[in-house]
Amino acid sequence: MENQTTSNKICQLFGIRYPIVQGGMVWCSGWRLASAVSANGGLGLIGAGSMHPETLREHIRKCRAATDKPFGVNIPLQYPELDTIMKLVAEEQVKIVFTSAGNPLAWTPFLHEHGIKVAHVVASVKFARKCEEAGVDAVVAEGFEAGGHNGREETTTLCLLPAVRKATSLPLLAAGGIGNGQTMFAAMCMGADGVQIGSRFAVSEESSAHENFKRFCLNLNEGDTMLMLKKISPTRLARNAFSEQIREAEERGAGKAEIAEILGRGRAKKGIFLGDLENGELEIGQNVSLFKECQPVAAIMQEIVESYNALAMRKHNPL
Repeated sequence: MENQTTSNKICQLFGIRYPIVQGGMVWCSGWRLASAVSANGGLGLIGAGSMHPETLREHIRKCRAATDKPFGVNIPLQYPELDTIMKLVAEEQVKIVFTSAGNPLAWTPFLHEHGIKVAHVVASVKFARKCEEAGVDAVVAEGFEAGGHNGREETTTLCLLPAVRKATSLPLLAAGGIGNGQTMFAAMCMGADGVQIGSRFAVSEESSAHENFKRFCLNLNEGDTMLMLKKISPTRLARNAFSEQIREAEERGAGKAEIAEILGRGRAKKGIFLGDLENGELEIGQNVSLFKECQPVAAIMQEIVESYNALAMRKHNPL
């Protein structure tokens, strides 16, 4: 994987050196993280889901000033000011948008009209097919292992990825549980053209998450995250006092309205951005338990590429 710009579908599509995309995570993915990933050969994404429109505009401009490499914006289609944000990315001449949590047909034509390449995140074969019908440029197949908002199907990456590969010929990124060269290599063997990595970058030095959140996540062990809030929007959370409150409510059969009241507003900001480890919503993926050190993006990218290449060198060795 020295330089796949001319041979790999994802590298060709986005004009990047390595087929590695940094997930656009709320409260983690500001311009510093996105520009660092892009500068080191991947595709950095600014996470618009936690930004007011003018804040997003500022991050786009700072990212462009920090790197001359391609970068993009991640936009959840449930964003409350969606019309405004879509017009903003067009005005700012953003070249790449990743969408999620909605129908890709709603905005893909508009984005294409403005010369913007579109990737959409799915958690099922059904929605991968809808992506192809909508004319998106790439699909992200995100499995149950992923942090934050998750698919209701609860399909793991190992099962989802080959099924989506069979269902679509579009360039395909694998996400969920991928954070090193080994898991990237496995995803590529199952038909992915590249990977989207979230949690590993969420705890990097350049992540805009609070240091309390990073330290907490880097001390998590296997089994310390759970998929919760299924009656509202399934979300993978690290265990803390807030998640315990939600677990107790869900186990006694609390309804959607009661759980929504417990959740309230601003829980993710409180936990991830402000560092309230007791009362905040701590969104992180299962694989964070593999990582124990807060590293700069350059070191993370180098480690992923080197470990991937080491495996690739041995791939022709028979059993």
